[in-house]
Amino acid sequence: MTQVTLRSQTIIEKLHSLTPQQQQAVIDFIEFLQFQADKKEISLEEEPISAYEAAQDLAGCIESGIGDLSYNKKYLESPSRK
Repeated sequence: MTQVTLRSQTIIEKLHSLTPQQQQAVIDFIEFLQFQADKKEISLEEEPISAYEAAQDLAGCIESGIGDLSYNKKYLESPSRK
């Protein structure tokens, strides 16, 4: 038998000797370990980016006719009145 098969068999034998509540605790712990492993994979795959980089392709995608708000000070004072 391979070591993996032997280890799996040992785990199953020990699991059968536990109460149903203890078996559920083992299942919960295994799911927690899987969650941690998935979380590490996600964090390693992507490097953090700034909000500007995330929305860069959206800049200027809406045509409002207002133009550059930094030069339109009156619009900034009261956006409801153009």
